[in-house]
Amino acid sequence: MSAVSPARTCAFAVIRRVFEHGAYADRAMHAEAAGLAPRERAFAMALAYGTVQRRATLDHVAARLCSRPLPELEPPVLAALRVGLLQLLFLDGVAEHAAVNESVELAKLANGPGRRGPGRGGAPLVNAVLRRAIREGRGILDALDDRTPEQAALMHSLPVWLAERWWRELGADRARALMGVLNQPAESALRVNTLRSTIGDVRARLPVPARPAPGLPEGLVLEAPFDAHASALFETGAIMPQSRGSMLVARVLDPRPGDRVLDLCAAPGAKTTQLAALMQDAGEVVAVERHRGRAEALGRTCRRMGASCVRVECRDALSVRAHGLYDRVLVDPPCSGLGTLQARPDLRWRVVPGTVAELAALQRRILAVAGEATAPAGVLAYSLCTISRQEGEEVVRWFLRTHPEFVADDLGAVHPDWSEPSFRSGLQLLPDRDGTDGFFIARLRRTGS
Repeated sequence: MSAVSPARTCAFAVIRRVFEHGAYADRAMHAEAAGLAPRERAFAMALAYGTVQRRATLDHVAARLCSRPLPELEPPVLAALRVGLLQLLFLDGVAEHAAVNESVELAKLANGPGRRGPGRGGAPLVNAVLRRAIREGRGILDALDDRTPEQAALMHSLPVWLAERWWRELGADRARALMGVLNQPAESALRVNTLRSTIGDVRARLPVPARPAPGLPEGLVLEAPFDAHASALFETGAIMPQSRGSMLVARVLDPRPGDRVLDLCAAPGAKTTQLAALMQDAGEVVAVERHRGRAEALGRTCRRMGASCVRVECRDALSVRAHGLYDRVLVDPPCSGLGTLQARPDLRWRVVPGTVAELAALQRRILAVAGEATAPAGVLAYSLCTISRQEGEEVVRWFLRTHPEFVADDLGAVHPDWSEPSFRSGLQLLPDRDGTDGFFIARLRRTGS
């Protein structure tokens, strides 16, 4: 495999782990990219994530050009074919001969470095298909359109059921615009931890340019690649990588110093530590997380960020029975994550309609528990990193019907550009319009005193 670049070798391994073994793309990338130089790592990520995201479109082109049905191809051959097509059709600045030749070499790899196996016989096929793609691939792509949900799903490489759902919920024009950005890189943003640093200090120490995040005093949008988790700023707790949509959630809850706050389903802790910062670390944040490993990691995050007012409890959110003890409650339950498809390339292939329905049922149960824990005149924020009325609007409407002691604040009046058209009191952030992760946010206020 000496003829293949480290970046392509890494990407090939990630693609195989995702599609052959069900691995998560980000975890596979972290494991396979260890030791790569920053430039090689960035190229490997573009190859791996792009191939996973664009699988449906790449397979459409491959099926048109291949002499054999794709299901008959050995997995390493199909992986090599996909990554080669991605380079030829979707990446700028990649030499055609390098894309073809190194993909052919990858096709010979079946069982790991130095072990040639069944994939070797597929190398001539990969060579032939990729050379045809140089001549014919662009024409195949140009023939695609997005007039119907089915066509849009193929053009933008998404499951048909999801395109149909967004078509129905958002309307055709909005659905097209949304799908059109989901294969682009996600915006890179971070939150300055005001318990440890200041915006000015962080901007002065960042090695890349950054601009203020509109409406988020502690937010910065990065204008160049930056490995935040490997930086001294991260290690010392000065920053937290966090999307603007995620930052908005804590701002909507609006905790004050001295408040008693409940954060359900709290890990990994970006919002938890933001709540502590908004409270100036005065008061109490009870952060509930059911998974022990994630709860322990949450505790370490709070210590790194100087959030001493946070108390982590390892238990199921459904077991909380506080009966009106909290001034502010944040519910950010498990969701389909359909607002994060730019950053999580394999997620679109994992979620199915049944998943959404199961999650919505769980979300109702957790939200009901949160309602019990909210004090009279207290505030309850419900947030999800998704674009799904079944999980957002419909869950909140159910809660308001079954909990008449709560009313929904009119967030749409405060943030009209982000309001959900069919549910004006809630917010629905959209990647195409707002440039950040898709988020649904509602703020519910308990009546009484």
